[in-house]
Amino acid sequence: MQWTSALAVYVLFWVMSAFLVMPFGVRTADELGEEKVPGQAESAPANFRPRRIIVTTTIIATLLFGLYFANYVKGWVTADMLNFAPLQRN
Repeated sequence: MQWTSALAVYVLFWVMSAFLVMPFGVRTADELGEEKVPGQAESAPANFRPRRIIVTTTIIATLLFGLYFANYVKGWVTADMLNFAPLQRN
């Protein structure tokens, strides 16, 4: 695998992990007992922490990419094993 392909796959894992991580631990102003800014949506997060999201996302994406790359090198699961076509009857 070329390094550019590996980088592209890692970025895909990173973005997917970011969307999975973002909703966890977020609280609204009402839940924290804080006053809302005029014009603020009721569902807007009051405690957005981008550093925590970036670190957690990077850890998860690195683990997932490690599993993907190990499978690529070792060949644990191949495309031939993923044939989900219905069985044909004779």
